[in-house]
Amino acid sequence: MTTGAFYTHAEFWVAVAFVIVVGTAFKRVVRGVGAALDMRAEKIRAKLDDARHLREEAQQLLAEYQRKQRDALKEAEDILAHARLEAERQKKEALAALEEAIRRRESQALGRIAQAETQAIAEVRNLAVDIALAAAQRIMANHLDRERAENLVDQAIADLPHRLQ
Repeated sequence: MTTGAFYTHAEFWVAVAFVIVVGTAFKRVVRGVGAALDMRAEKIRAKLDDARHLREEAQQLLAEYQRKQRDALKEAEDILAHARLEAERQKKEALAALEEAIRRRESQALGRIAQAETQAIAEVRNLAVDIALAAAQRIMANHLDRERAENLVDQAIADLPHRLQ
């Protein structure tokens, strides 16, 4: 082996060349790996942004549907309350109409009863008058003489204005 300066040996220059080639290749590989990792990180970041955006949209939709559900429940409760009030109002109106119809029919029935009663009294009175007249005629025909009959007729004619008042 020759002794001399280290840079005079071929192995040194092969080692230097090897280090330069490996360093250059390593630099390119590191850049490529870094670029690939950056691209992958960018894709992951984009997916995370999309996921975050989708999550926000889902939360907005959920909030909107919850609001719609609350509104629908409130509207249903309002409709139900209105229906109950309307049913109560119609019930009261129906009861009032029924009571009025019952009063009217009762009044009509009482009127018919009073009319029938009046008619029955008039018929009984007329029948009693007819019977009394028939009895009076028989009695007068059998027991009254002509002069006395004329006096009774004259007296009845004279009393007639007082009885008609």
